[in-house]
Amino acid sequence: MTDPVAARIAGAPISWGVCEVPGWGYQLAPDAVLRQMRELGLAATEFGPDGFLPDAPADKAQALADQDLRAVGQFVPVVLHDPDHDPLPEVESAMRGLVAAQASTVVIAAATGAEGYDERPVLDDDGWATLLDNLDRIDAAAAGKGLTATLHPHVGTMVESGHEAQRVLAGSRIGLCLDTGHLLIGGGDPVALAAAHPDRIAHVHLKDVRLELARAVQAHETTYTDAVSAGMYVPLGHGDVDIATIVRSLESAGYQGWYVLEQDTILTGSPAETGVDPVADVRACIDHLLSVAVGA
Repeated sequence: MTDPVAARIAGAPISWGVCEVPGWGYQLAPDAVLRQMRELGLAATEFGPDGFLPDAPADKAQALADQDLRAVGQFVPVVLHDPDHDPLPEVESAMRGLVAAQASTVVIAAATGAEGYDERPVLDDDGWATLLDNLDRIDAAAAGKGLTATLHPHVGTMVESGHEAQRVLAGSRIGLCLDTGHLLIGGGDPVALAAAHPDRIAHVHLKDVRLELARAVQAHETTYTDAVSAGMYVPLGHGDVDIATIVRSLESAGYQGWYVLEQDTILTGSPAETGVDPVADVRACIDHLLSVAVGA
């Protein structure tokens, strides 16, 4: 991989089924996941959930260096809407590891305070005011450490829909992590968002999804977890997200950030036992992204 987009393609442990949600599925060993990322030609990765890499910042950085991988960032779900809860200490703890590993980005999700992503409460105006204020506090703290903070609209969090993402854009200084799958599942339009607000997009998680299952989640006909199990996420180019238009739109607007390949996967057992190999899907994603980025 030598062209400008290829040098900015990163991996994420969730594509190997590694997730922070209890009972999510079979969890592959970190060494195996990191080795396979490097064998695929990926130059970097996000950290994955707490416990995937060593806790100590220096050890976290060394685990990646041992596999010749750079650090991109970390997904940090924190409660932002509760006036009695200060999310900054949790975020600052994550940022210490990011700084030690010379990463660039902290990816914030507005957690509900409950486990999983299948249900969420309704946020009132006071809750929104608290959330937006905390996002600006996090943005300032990250900048002070040389990091970029982003807010990740995510299914089952307090910011999942296109409308909620627009509220963040209007009410906070923080940049967005454009997750092409979560935004679509949450009722947003990732193509339109990329075209309308390229200056606010600081990080990208590329996903492709099957629209019929995304709509079932939107209609509460199935849970998010069950939809993932049913194959809602597919390799780039095999679903209903217009990845080509999004990538070309961002590149033409001067986007210089990472494209993190994230295909949420639930494994029922080891690849040797089940015959399900995440490597094949990640390789297909890389090939598709490189094909649509030509001439971007």
